[in-house]
Amino acid sequence: MDRNQAAVAEVVAAGAKSAPTPKAIAEQVDVIITMLPNSPHVKEVVLGENGILEGAKPGTVFIDMSSIAPLVSRELSAKLAEKNIEMLDAPVSGGEPKAIDGTMSVMVGGKQEVFDKCYSIMKAMSGSVVRAGEIGAGNITKLANQVIVALNIAAVSEALVLASKAGVEPDLVYQAIRGGLAGSTVLDAKAPLMMDRKFDPGFRINLHIKDLNNALETSHEMGVSLPLTAAVMEMMQALKTDDLGDADHSSLVKYYEKMAKVEVKR
Repeated sequence: MDRNQAAVAEVVAAGAKSAPTPKAIAEQVDVIITMLPNSPHVKEVVLGENGILEGAKPGTVFIDMSSIAPLVSRELSAKLAEKNIEMLDAPVSGGEPKAIDGTMSVMVGGKQEVFDKCYSIMKAMSGSVVRAGEIGAGNITKLANQVIVALNIAAVSEALVLASKAGVEPDLVYQAIRGGLAGSTVLDAKAPLMMDRKFDPGFRINLHIKDLNNALETSHEMGVSLPLTAAVMEMMQALKTDDLGDADHSSLVKYYEKMAKVEVKR
């Protein structure tokens, strides 16, 4: 089931079966997987009219692979437990390219025995599957991942804008530093996109704003300060205001370019 009927048609053509509502799906299966944009969407699918909670049988496992607030994962798990339905929160990382080739990283929260039962299902669509702890731990881990990625993209942007403004070719800077301590997966994935001006979305600014907002809300609830995360989220908000919300998060470089009046390119 998906709001995008073209996506439904594609998987049906590959052998899947479709159903009109989450309830209808839940009535037919033992394991339910969701991957949705944000917490309200997941709550609606689980708790809303014709939702999973109305149709799932006792013993069903619900795997939510959305990136949502950890407290919402715990809330949903408690609601589902009232009907003897187990839950794993299992957000993913890797962006669209790794989703397409089945090599995403999956970070999971939930009971060990439920994780073991569902491991092969999650492994079939991913490169790595790691249990991080009890329910909510998967989304805590995903928030940590998104903080690191956002700050890395900001650092790469700052460095390449500095080099460009100083008259040094950013590609040569990239080649010089990628084998040293500054080298990273983010540097290798995003610096070429910045220099080639390719900002088609692998992971949209809007979605990264959502994740950073969840990280900040969670940190406030726990009494933790995330000043760098807050700063980068504001930069991304500025890009959203400039109608770049649907661009790849590597377009964060444009925030720095605008201030420095320079463009990073080969």
